[in-house]
Amino acid sequence: MKTVQLYDTTLRDGTQSQEISLSVLDKLKVAEKLDEFGIHYIEGGYPGSNPKDMEFFERARKIRWKNSVICAFGMTRRVGRKVEDDANIKALVGAGAPVITVVGKAWDFHVTEALRTTLEENLASVKETVAYLKRHAGKVFFDAEHFFDGYRNNPKYTMKVLAAAADAGADCLVLCDTNGGTITSDIARIVKEVRKSTLAPLGIHTHNDAEMAVANSLAAVENGATQVQGTINGYGERCGNANLCSIIPALQLKMGRKVLPEGRMKKLYAVSRFVAEAANMGQWIHQPYTGEAAFAHKGGMHVSAIRRHPKTYEHIEPEAVGNSRHVLISDLSGRSNILSKIQERGIRFQAKDPNTEKILDEIKELEHKGYQFEGADASFELLARRAVGEHVPFFELKGFRVIDEKRSEGESPIAEATIMIGVDDKVEHTAAMGNGPVNAMDNALRKALEKFYPEVADVRLLDYKVRVIQQGGTGSSVRVLIHSGDKESTWGTVGVSHNIIEASWQALVDSIRFKLWRTRRVLPGESGE
Repeated sequence: MKTVQLYDTTLRDGTQSQEISLSVLDKLKVAEKLDEFGIHYIEGGYPGSNPKDMEFFERARKIRWKNSVICAFGMTRRVGRKVEDDANIKALVGAGAPVITVVGKAWDFHVTEALRTTLEENLASVKETVAYLKRHAGKVFFDAEHFFDGYRNNPKYTMKVLAAAADAGADCLVLCDTNGGTITSDIARIVKEVRKSTLAPLGIHTHNDAEMAVANSLAAVENGATQVQGTINGYGERCGNANLCSIIPALQLKMGRKVLPEGRMKKLYAVSRFVAEAANMGQWIHQPYTGEAAFAHKGGMHVSAIRRHPKTYEHIEPEAVGNSRHVLISDLSGRSNILSKIQERGIRFQAKDPNTEKILDEIKELEHKGYQFEGADASFELLARRAVGEHVPFFELKGFRVIDEKRSEGESPIAEATIMIGVDDKVEHTAAMGNGPVNAMDNALRKALEKFYPEVADVRLLDYKVRVIQQGGTGSSVRVLIHSGDKESTWGTVGVSHNIIEASWQALVDSIRFKLWRTRRVLPGESGE
């Protein structure tokens, strides 16, 4: 099995995404997670550009890395300056990283227009910089910026740039599609031609401006590249970098290239989500391999087939990358969806139970009204338990009132909710304030219930979404989706109404009742306390 080296640039190129900013602590945590995962090289940042990256390298030197090698990134010496006098070069060496990656111009257009110098001066800059850094680091990788654009425009000069870096001792020549516009067939052809012209190891660094970064990286490997650069989740400037979360499983599971230590592939899903959290980015649910929808099935025909054999509609086993299979419930669902979902939720149910059709009909009617169960598993489970006679309400609403008052233009509104509930033969009447009507209602409900069910204090509202589903101005129907959690897990609930407070109430009540069902597990006829 041929080995391909993984070079992660999330901490440098990835942070050039307009939405992302990582603290030093964030960068260290991500680096440690990548090291645990088995990435070969981690580019920590650009020490010559800011104090934060300098601090990262200072702290990284004190960490014992198990699998990864930390790399510092910088540029070739400035035009007309001696390499040993260049401040950025000094910062690169001062970072103390065992590997230095240096980027240099490989497109003659950039040399004359961006650097405003001669082609000969650029070649000298590349050669002198690489040679100097080789005396101060264990390895030096040369990123040939705009390589493919340069090769199409002036292949002889672009190859001279590579030769200058190779002659100076570069350990890997990384071919960069910096503008991200090269198509895959050109990547394959050019890498193949370069492979025939040099003995130096080749790498590939692609951007995703034409939605080809992953395909281009794989094509480069097929034609001789042995190092692949990219970022977790494809983060990066403009449209992003090549997504390592797609490249890694494609290389190892589909192309037979060894990229990770044994057993690490199953950590891919967790790594993807960890980096998304560190970057404060929502996880793209449709991301291949690691997205929540990557192995989600909605159409009844699809679900029926995967119940017989998952290969019918899955290109790999989701567990191979640490993901899992999801069956979605919607108005497109058939019996197979219902049976799979019920089985997944652990509900006692017979395959030929007529309640299957009852649940299916009810779901289709509710979705016609605007309900959505794809992100509301807890509401679906409560619906199914009602159908099989296992539903326990735990409490009964006697009434509630919500007041939202704004006393002056410059002050924030004041929200207060009053609620009356019944638990068995007891009635609790209470009130609570909140930073909005829904928050006040949530606080009042918890306050009323905690006397009977102390565990409701563990429930946290993690996300709250409102969507207009039937256009009618201020009288439109709305759907409220609530994501809740405790120390053990998370769950989703849904409510729909013309009244946003009523829709929120439905979702809140389902959330609390689901929590109580999980902790109490009582059956009908038993006490709800």
